[in-house]
Amino acid sequence: MRILIDNGHGKETPGKCSPDGRLKEYAYTREIADRLVTGLQNEGIDAQRIVPGENDVALFERVRRVNAFGKDAILVSIHCNAMGSGAEWMPANGWSVFVGNNASMNSRRLARQLAQAALNRKVKVRRPSPQKLYWTANFYICQKTNCPAVLVENFFQDNKEDVEFLLSEEGKQCVTNILLEGITNYLKEYQRNM
Repeated sequence: MRILIDNGHGKETPGKCSPDGRLKEYAYTREIADRLVTGLQNEGIDAQRIVPGENDVALFERVRRVNAFGKDAILVSIHCNAMGSGAEWMPANGWSVFVGNNASMNSRRLARQLAQAALNRKVKVRRPSPQKLYWTANFYICQKTNCPAVLVENFFQDNKEDVEFLLSEEGKQCVTNILLEGITNYLKEYQRNM
């Protein structure tokens, strides 16, 4: 099974940065995507980014690239959340994962494994209810792909404490490890259910 990594927005997408300009979502998500792909490949798992450059690629094109691999793949789209416009610091914080409104059982399993990996690292996991570990939303990239797909929001780029954590080596490693553990545990669960 191939693991496809979508690294969010491009450098020209307006507003996608922290209020102080230190965290730029396009650069951060690409760094995490590279760390994740390397970590997966070191485990012998077939993984690649679907947007290797820094420029934004339209959603329909990203979906086309994912769907070219068929159903024997999974997609993880990496983002940083924001509560406001990016002009000022906001109070919302924490990590979350989303599936599409039409999510398959495997998309839901992947989301649960990722959320559990975040909980294992004692980070705040934002969720719609105490019983549900993931959100459901009308995200195009999750709705239109043929394979299991999730979108992760790695903390808030407009929360001062989250930004400090995200930019630290500890934070980068934590985010990478959440994704590595969640994906590898999903693959183990998938193998058991085949």
